[in-house]
This record gives sequence, C-alpha cells and structure tokens, in this order.
Amino acid sequence: MKEHLPDIATDLLQQLISIPSFSKEEDKTAGLIYNFLNYHHIPAKRKGNNVWAVSQHFDANKPTLLVNSHHDTVKPNPAYTRDPFSPSVEDGKLYGLGSNDAGGPLVCLITTFFYLYLRNDLKYNLVLAATAEEEISGTGGIELIWNELPKIDCAIVGEPTLMDMAIAEKGLMVLDCVAYGKAGHAAREEGVNAIYESLKDIEWFRSYEFPKVSESLGKVKMSVTVIHAGQAHNQVPSECKFTVDVRATDAYTLEEILETIKKNVRCEVTPRSLRLRPSGIPKEHALYKAGEKLGIRMYGSPTTSDQALIPVPSIKLGPGDSARSHSADEFIFLHEIEDGINGYIKLIEQL
Repeated sequence: MKEHLPDIATDLLQQLISIPSFSKEEDKTAGLIYNFLNYHHIPAKRKGNNVWAVSQHFDANKPTLLVNSHHDTVKPNPAYTRDPFSPSVEDGKLYGLGSNDAGGPLVCLITTFFYLYLRNDLKYNLVLAATAEEEISGTGGIELIWNELPKIDCAIVGEPTLMDMAIAEKGLMVLDCVAYGKAGHAAREEGVNAIYESLKDIEWFRSYEFPKVSESLGKVKMSVTVIHAGQAHNQVPSECKFTVDVRATDAYTLEEILETIKKNVRCEVTPRSLRLRPSGIPKEHALYKAGEKLGIRMYGSPTTSDQALIPVPSIKLGPGDSARSHSADEFIFLHEIEDGINGYIKLIEQL
C-alpha cells in the first residue's frame, strides 16, 4: 500500500489545483477533502470550510499529535504564463496554483494520515485537520475548530520547507500609527506639519534594536511599510498615518513589544491584532528529538503560518520550497511529494 501513496497524493493534488479555493472561498475543496476521507472509510467532520478526522484507535491515555495544513490559496500572480487551475506535469514538475503552498504538504499529510489511520502501536494519537483562511490569517480557519478537536498536545504544520524542520516561527503584529499636527497654509508660517512630526518616530522604528535576541529566530524586526498624509500641495497636513510590520521572536511577548514601542514614540499606536504570536518547540520535546535522530536540518522561520494560531508546541515541515510560494507558474517536484510522505511517516514513527 505504501508504494501507492505518492500516486494517490498526486491525483488528489491535481484535483485540488483544478478547483479555485481563494481564502473564504474554499467550499468546493473542503468538499473534495471531506469526500476523499469518507471514500477511504475515514469518518470526517466539517465545520465551515475546515475538515478533520481522528485516527481509528484513539486512546485517551496517549498524547495527541495534530497534522495540519491549509487548502486555501492566494490569487494567481499576474505573471502566470500557464492556466493556474489546469494541473500539468512536465519534466518531473507538477504545475498549478497552490501546488507548492500548501497543496503538496497537505496531500502528503492526508496520505500519511491515511497510511497510519489503523495503526494502534504509535505513541501518539493522530488528528488530521485540513483548514481554511490560512493565507489571510482569518478567524474561519484553525481557530474555528480548535475547541471541536480532541485535546491536542503538539502539532506538525505542513508548509513548504524543503522538509527542513522549522522549530520556531516569528509572530506578526501590524501597527496602525498616527502622528498629529495642525493644518495650515503651506505658503505661510502656520500649522504643524504632521509628516515632520512622524519622522522621529519613523526613524526610531528603523533604528531601534530590542536587546534580547532569540537563539533560533534572531532579532525582532520592525519595518515601516505604508505612509498616507496630506490632501493638497498647499496645505500643511494635520495627520500622517503609517503602518509598521513587526516580526516578533520568542524572546518577547507581543504585549512586551507593544509596551516598549509605546514608551518610545509620540504617535498614536494601535495594533490590528495580537493573535499571530511567535511559536516554537523546546529541545527536549519528542518532535524535536525525533527530528534530531533523523538528521533533519532545523531552523527558525521568518514567515508566519497557522503555527501562530496553534497554542501547543509545534513544528513546521513539508515538501516544496517557500521561495516558490505565491510565484508565477507555481510548481512542486513529483519526487518531493514522495519524499514528503516518507519523511512524515518516518518522523511520526520515530516519536
């Protein structure tokens, strides 16, 4: 049976590619996954556009491992030269929107779960969750079903990592900032220019370095990414609004970072959310140790995923390459699908 898993996974991935599944529009791919599991005699549950299943020999005395990936995609890159919804195989590559992010990891986890579903000799119960809205960090994804799942002790999040193991992941906090001035005529010495008022704060965001540096994730990174100010060339603006992208590490909580920012800038600072927290797994955890025994390369990831919304120790691991995500003519190598399935099975069996 194991030798057939790559073909099963590839066929499922081609079906997923052919169905548009933009965030909040994943109804049909959720139905496909739900029907796939039930066709293979795995009772599945669904809430919204999220589908999950529990291994057959669930034992309340064992810890439970969640294997999770998402089936929503971004919209096609304008530079596509192929039909993004027409899966095609050329030179060992499967092309199509979502093939790499995160269709490849998803189908590998689904077929891994399928292969291990009947096993009662594993040290962990398995729960599979194919979730929605990951690309927009929406509330209709993993958070929507978290309390419906059995108690989860740890998780593998399927994302394209070249099957390297992300043992930590930066969190994300987006800040909306407003510097205030006073309107006046640009031709006269009147008013207080809000743009000039914002400059000191913008420079602080550019140059400040948080003193604590994470062993796996490095420094907290802050970037001013959007600025809006002014209505006319001859009017001194009374407001300057700007956006700051903050990539947080496990050295600080988001609340600690926000407190430091507010103490050092004069502008009004409003976080959009405190949901997307940094995440990781301790070195003594069984998942970490299993990865070490298998010689898997470990690293800290600068990009966010559903790890940020999963409140238990987790790793990020999967076939494909993050550099291909959201790119034109997205693809995954067929051998990566086979390697992904084998890698997931080995890791879970090693626990």
